[in-house]
Amino acid sequence: MGLKLAVLAAASVLSFVQGRAQPDGGYAEPGGHSTVGLTATAVLAIRAAGAQAPDAARAYLTAHETGLTATELELATMAEAVTGGASPALLASLHALDRPTGAIGPTVNSTIWGMLALRQAGQPVDAVTVRYVEKTQARSGGFAWATGVPPDNDDTAAAVEALAAAGVRGSVLTRALAYLRARETKDGGFELQPGSGSNVQSTAWSIQAFLAAGAKPPAAAFRYLARMTRADGSLRYSARYATTPLWVSAQALPALVRRPFPLR
Repeated sequence: MGLKLAVLAAASVLSFVQGRAQPDGGYAEPGGHSTVGLTATAVLAIRAAGAQAPDAARAYLTAHETGLTATELELATMAEAVTGGASPALLASLHALDRPTGAIGPTVNSTIWGMLALRQAGQPVDAVTVRYVEKTQARSGGFAWATGVPPDNDDTAAAVEALAAAGVRGSVLTRALAYLRARETKDGGFELQPGSGSNVQSTAWSIQAFLAAGAKPPAAAFRYLARMTRADGSLRYSARYATTPLWVSAQALPALVRRPFPLR
C-alpha cells in the first residue's frame, strides 16, 4: 500500500512541478518569480521522475550562470548536467571554488553539493575533499551545514549521497544512517533537528540517503510523504504548515520515485 500511494503521489507532484514553469523558462513559487535555485531543483525533480525538462529551462539556467552563490552554482551545474551537459563556463566556476583544505566553497554544505555537482557532471572528486567532509562528521554520526554548528538531518543525508557517490563505504555511512534513523518520528516522517517534528523535505532527504547507501528506506516514510499531498498536487511542508510548495514538492519528488543524487 505504501508503494502504491507513493507512486500516485509522485504523479501528482510531477504534474504540479511541471506546472510551475514560467514564460521566461524558469520555475517559480505561486505568486513569485523565477530563480536559479528553484529552476535547478525543479529540473532535477522532473528528470528524476523520468520526464524531459523543457529546453527553455536549460536556456534559463545557461543565461543566469553569473552572480550565483556556491550552492546555486552547484545546483545549476547538476541541472545542466542532466539536460545536455554542464557548460564549460559553469564547470570552470565550480572548480574555482576549490580550496586548499579540500573544501568547495565556504561551508561544509557547499562542499557536499560541490561533490554531488562534480559527480553529476561525470567528474571525479579529489581525495582531499572526501577527507575534508569525513572529518566534519560529529560523534553522533551526523553532519552540519558548517563547522562549529550542530548536525542536522538534511545535511547528513546530503553528505551520505555525496560520499557514496565518491565511492566511500563503511563506518562513515553506517554512523550517518544511524543518526538519520534516530530522526524518524512516530508518524513515519523525519525531523530536521531533535524535537522539531517531522517535515517533508527532511523525510525525502533521508529516503534518498538510505537509497544512496544501498539500504532500505522505511516504508512509513513513503506513506508520510503521500499523506502530505494537497489537492493541487503539491506537498505540504508538514502536517501543520503548507509553505513554499514548489521547493518542498520538487525536493521530495526524487525520493518518491526512489532516485538518490546524483541521478543515474
